[in-house]
Amino acid sequence: MKKILVVVDMQNDFIDGALGTKEAEGIVKKVVEEIHAYPAGNIYATRDTHGKEYLQTSEGRYLPVEHCIEGTKGWQIREEVAAAMPGAVIVDKPTFGSQRLQELLCEESGKEELEIELVGLCTDICVVTNALLLKTRLPETRIMVKASCCAGVTPESHEAALTTMKMCQVEII
Repeated sequence: MKKILVVVDMQNDFIDGALGTKEAEGIVKKVVEEIHAYPAGNIYATRDTHGKEYLQTSEGRYLPVEHCIEGTKGWQIREEVAAAMPGAVIVDKPTFGSQRLQELLCEESGKEELEIELVGLCTDICVVTNALLLKTRLPETRIMVKASCCAGVTPESHEAALTTMKMCQVEII
């Protein structure tokens, strides 16, 4: 069985930038430690990616805070996280969930049985979306979220997302 780690949106804007929180800052070291528990070739990372027209998008109208604008410092994966996963497959995504990540992991599951763990930001937006998309596409695959390596917009919404995922048979570890 191949064990895959998905590192969701560990970008500067979500840690200490435009949408950063102390909870997000608090998981950086734990995420780096978790990355080191996986072989370099078994790591995928998503990167929230927006253009200069972000505020005119549907998401931008609901969340009118420019963030993760491609090419900016805020868009980049946090330095120590990026350094820990030099061989990771990076998947840029224009919205919460990544269809490309699903496709890549479905291809991998066709080669051998997978076990997928997700860590990162934000539990209540992009982590939950990607976990549920993967569970939908790979219903017999063990999908896990490591709660201590995730942070939500608020501690309450983090807990609510964990509960939602658990109800949908995503294992919370």
